[in-house]
Amino acid sequence: MKRIVILGSTGSIGASTLDVVSKFPDRFEIVGLAAGRNDQILEEQIRQFHPKVAALSCPDAAKRLRTRVDTAQVDILHGESGLCEVASFPDCDLVISAIVGGAGLKPTLSAIQAGRQVALANKEPMVMAGQLMQREAHKHGVTIFPIDSEHSAIFQSMEGHRKIDIRRVVLTASGGPFWDWPDTTLEHVTPKQALKHPNWEMGDKITIDSATLMNKGLEVIEARWLFDIPMEQLDVVIHRESIIHSLVEYCDGSVISQLGHPDMRTPISYAMNYPERVPLHPPILDLGKIGKLTFFPPNTEKFPCLQLAYDALAGETGLPPTLNAANEVAVHAFLKNQIGFLDIPKVIQETMMAYSPTPLLTIEDVLEVDQWARRTAEELLKTCVAPV
Repeated sequence: MKRIVILGSTGSIGASTLDVVSKFPDRFEIVGLAAGRNDQILEEQIRQFHPKVAALSCPDAAKRLRTRVDTAQVDILHGESGLCEVASFPDCDLVISAIVGGAGLKPTLSAIQAGRQVALANKEPMVMAGQLMQREAHKHGVTIFPIDSEHSAIFQSMEGHRKIDIRRVVLTASGGPFWDWPDTTLEHVTPKQALKHPNWEMGDKITIDSATLMNKGLEVIEARWLFDIPMEQLDVVIHRESIIHSLVEYCDGSVISQLGHPDMRTPISYAMNYPERVPLHPPILDLGKIGKLTFFPPNTEKFPCLQLAYDALAGETGLPPTLNAANEVAVHAFLKNQIGFLDIPKVIQETMMAYSPTPLLTIEDVLEVDQWARRTAEELLKTCVAPV
């Protein structure tokens, strides 16, 4: 029986993880759940899975939850410290890290420093502090298993092969909902349109990131640190069908890839059961019925966020956390109709240009850059004209 903690249990990854758990009650036990402010969904999860500890980052939400559940059966914590306490819960074998955005950095680090094995869906901790995270993981004997479909595909395609033989890693991207839209129409894109992903059902923030191609940029940075692959060996290709989830090319010309229907339960289950696989009974992948798979080079002029991510990775160590923070601020503003779709990369680029290099030796250094970038991006929002 593997004891599981889920950070971000009320989001799409958390819900998919709990669905896997419910199908294999003899394999998994939920001992901890943590979320942001959705106390109603967390209450339902507590009643179904009976964790020993739970937390909400919002103190008011935690206070409401304590009035509705038996606190003698489950300890309800709150705030960042509560999330970190759940992440480092001693009676745990695996922590699923799926908190959206930079808020996942400290809880994920807490899990690693407590010696918990981590399955990572929250890419931002690796984007913000990948080198430091891996240093702590090695120090505490922790393996970080990828849950993102692309990184899981890379992980699976590297299994049984020598890393020294890798020539190139190719991450696939759906291209989002606007890949084939005329450039002139992007100025008028609405949040409602941007939230209609063609293949995947995801949370709001990651769906917008997919529409701008920033999600793929963040995944490139994450792959750099997850697999210790130089940036020069990391490529992106647009694959509209989302059937091939990523590829690894070797020095002899062999290309190994992982294919499957777009269903996050597959990479989640693989991380939870590694090195075993369990029957999820998905639809058969009928390539004859699918007919064809298409591929295109990314258009970084139309979608500059991908190039900004490469620029951040190639630059000073503080640029990836700067990029990440500015993107979170800009996406939040776009979702609230405060800025236009094309303002997102503008805010990110100008924030990156304002960054002054500083050494990042500790997580505290990273968090200082994160806060600076958020303040700077917020100021830059004032120069954007709100869409009509």
